Amino acid sequence: MLLEMKHLSLTAGDRLKVKGIIQHDAERFKIELGCGTDDIALHFNPRFDDDADGSVIVCNSKTGGSWGDEVRDTHNPLHRGRVVKLELTLAGDVFVVELPDGQQLQFPNRENVDVINYVRIAGDFKLTSFKIC
Repeated sequence: MLLEMKHLSLTAGDRLKVKGIIQHDAERFKIELGCGTDDIALHFNPRFDDDADGSVIVCNSKTGGSWGDEVRDTHNPLHRGRVVKLELTLAGDVFVVELPDGQQLQFPNRENVDVINYVRIAGDFKLTSFKIC
């Protein structure tokens, strides 16, 4: 699955609501927000069979084509074969991801991006709904 959108204009407070089905044999999927493929302010990457941590959510950022330091969270309430709703918000100096179990994951806005104009959703995920609000 791949959805790539350019020329958006998401600013602080805007929310991206994503709903879909994680494939039964999923290894990983990603949701990326940023300015383009080489400048990703938020790389949200649930992995279901990670060599180091098993089921883990990895977040990162990419600037000028170079990845930053990964932030790994072993609290992963996402499961293969299930419908999932995620809500991603640019909240100024931090990105907030609302997880299905009510938990929030926060990742710093490392480059102080104030406008998101690029979104990519890819991997072992069947997108069924996408909404900007």
